[in-house]
Amino acid sequence: MTDSQINDRLSWGDALFLYLEREGMPLNIASVSVFEGEISLEDCTRFIESKLPSVPRYYQRVVTPPLNIALPTWEYDSEFDIRNHVREVTLKRGTDAELKAMAGRILSTVMDRQRPLWDFTLVHGLRGHRTGLLTRIHHCLADGIAGIGVMNVLLDASPEPRPLAKKTRPHPPRRQSDPLTRLLEGCLRTYSDVIQRALTTQSDLLNAGESIVAAGGWPAEFGKFFPEITKPTERLCFNVTYRGPQKFAWAQIPTSEIKSIREKCGGTHNDVILALITATIRRYAEMHGDKVNRRSLRMMVPVNVRGNDHNGDLGTRISLLPVTVPLGIRNPARLLAAVQKRTDFLKRAHVADLVSLAGGLAGTTPVPLQALAGPFASLLPITPFNLVCTNVKGPHFPLYLLGHKMLDWYPYVPIGGEMTVNCAVLSYNGITYFGFSGDVHAAPDLARLERLLRQSFLELQRAAGTGSPHGKKVMRAETMPAPPQFTAHSSISAPAPATAPTPGIQRTPKGEELPAKATVVHRSVGNAA
Repeated sequence: MTDSQINDRLSWGDALFLYLEREGMPLNIASVSVFEGEISLEDCTRFIESKLPSVPRYYQRVVTPPLNIALPTWEYDSEFDIRNHVREVTLKRGTDAELKAMAGRILSTVMDRQRPLWDFTLVHGLRGHRTGLLTRIHHCLADGIAGIGVMNVLLDASPEPRPLAKKTRPHPPRRQSDPLTRLLEGCLRTYSDVIQRALTTQSDLLNAGESIVAAGGWPAEFGKFFPEITKPTERLCFNVTYRGPQKFAWAQIPTSEIKSIREKCGGTHNDVILALITATIRRYAEMHGDKVNRRSLRMMVPVNVRGNDHNGDLGTRISLLPVTVPLGIRNPARLLAAVQKRTDFLKRAHVADLVSLAGGLAGTTPVPLQALAGPFASLLPITPFNLVCTNVKGPHFPLYLLGHKMLDWYPYVPIGGEMTVNCAVLSYNGITYFGFSGDVHAAPDLARLERLLRQSFLELQRAAGTGSPHGKKVMRAETMPAPPQFTAHSSISAPAPATAPTPGIQRTPKGEELPAKATVVHRSVGNAA
């Protein structure tokens, strides 16, 4: 089997996101960006098309072998058309609340697997002479780290637009094999995969053991903290089976303010983030009647396992840390110290390596069984974690699209199973952005998390002694005056409705207006095939 054939196969971890996905529960990573000025669909489409040769995978679609006998493969889409992947939406009122509602609607839909699994939606009509861009990439194609890398390729670090590259295709489409040949190839690949994963798991087990021995054995806190991460997760109010559709909420904090807290109290940037999310979720749970004393919050925290030279690699290359923090700690400084102790223990105990090892063992399950069980797994009443909290470091300098500066960059992480509220965090150009994704039935008032994050941040600032000497607020909502330091672009005066508001008018490609139920204008350049 050639190296090119191996590289054209999805890994077990990437394929898992395909198997778990079901109609109405998409598993994509995404973001909503806001740019200065007006960007036309035609210019944006040509620009993105000129960048695609730098990311050849974007020309490829997923092809599943007969009977799911082996892992899916990446194959070039012989009918690739950029117009199927870059569209536009026009908002009616142009508010940020309407932008969130539009994003929630698009993020609730599953992408067409007959095409490459990514798309861009350009958003017109935003107030303040701004243009939005919603980017979706299926999780089988990229994780958060790879998604940032792709955006760095597509966008420019200079406000001066570069000349567009000529239209090129990196490789001619490969001829499709007949079904019998694909079935036989799948059988051989399945056998090879099982052997390879067994050998890899054995190697990982030895490496994990060597790492623990080299570190002097298990940390002294093993007896104190290990029982926390092995006991069953306690459900919170939003840990119910996902029904969809989704809502999207966001907020932002200056990264310098988080750095000040970290320098004053110790720990890492991620420790401060996890403490803020823990305090925010505690407030939200109490508002919904959950008792938090003697209870814990278990967060799935993805960890990048790429080497420093491979941060641009596509695919999913992460392990997980099960960070379990007592919910009843109300003192912000004590809460941050508790988070710091637990994340430090998890690192020194090499828990991420052990999780990767467990994933390798799970990967030895025959592929047909994985594919068959995947869609039902998210319906099971199992809560391995209360929520996902992913934190990705983006560029610390501004990026530009056709000379238009990207003002804001709100990240999104998918939800599903009984994790119906998740949080993605992204730092960009001096700002740390928080994106909350939630099921409209499990968390109809998702926007409250923006206000509760604000309260938790101000509380932690005061405890650390890093806030404004005059007690001025450094975060705001859409309906409040605009202080210079923090912005959370949404109303905090009332819970968000369970049904998203109507954000615009939808038209056919010929410009004919559809019934009033429709909400947005969707169109691509020309008439896509």
